[in-house]
Amino acid sequence: MNIPIIEIIDLHKSYTETAVHVHALRGVDLTIEKGEFTAIVGPSGSGKTTMLNIIGGLDRPSSGTIKIRGNDISNLSDNQLIDFRRENIGFVFQSYNLIPVLTAKENVEFVMLLQNRSQEERDARTLELMQAVGLADRMSNRPSELSGGQQQRVAVARALAPKPAFILADEPTANLDSVSTSDLLDLMANLNREEGMTFVFSTHDQRVIDRARRIVLLEDGKIISDERK
Repeated sequence: MNIPIIEIIDLHKSYTETAVHVHALRGVDLTIEKGEFTAIVGPSGSGKTTMLNIIGGLDRPSSGTIKIRGNDISNLSDNQLIDFRRENIGFVFQSYNLIPVLTAKENVEFVMLLQNRSQEERDARTLELMQAVGLADRMSNRPSELSGGQQQRVAVARALAPKPAFILADEPTANLDSVSTSDLLDLMANLNREEGMTFVFSTHDQRVIDRARRIVLLEDGKIISDERK
């Protein structure tokens, strides 16, 4: 039996730092298999981003279990979590989060540099990915010299560079126009179809929802529905 890419068991998250006690997640159970193209949707405050942050090891649950490829990350130390994220999880954020002083090529290869990959391997992988996202001719450009859509495609290439188990995309189309959104979704769908890359989106965007093959609806920190197309 194949081990799920992501397995969430009875996940709870509460924030108690303010006067108002916030229950962001309330007993969430969810399994994501390899090759899925899943959108987590719901109104603002439903817990979408909190769930993505916990899956990605950027936040910790109050209780419950989160397994990535069978590895329970719930109790890893901060340093262990950093190492685990670097090797297993790719991130695409709505604000691109590219390093402004680095070129597109340098942004893409940055994680591989942290992994101590050789220059030859970094060069080959970066070229392969920049060709895949249609930006091989913009490798020497810095983010300020690229459009929003181009920056987000560089961000996708960067997320793919370390060959992660899956990619988390938090509102990846929020700052893009309709043409750039369509191009980005075509790219991600192709990577999912051709390479079997697993994508998990947090989104309000109906265009992303329409492309997803599984829709998980969150409301008030609970899964209300889970439908496959």
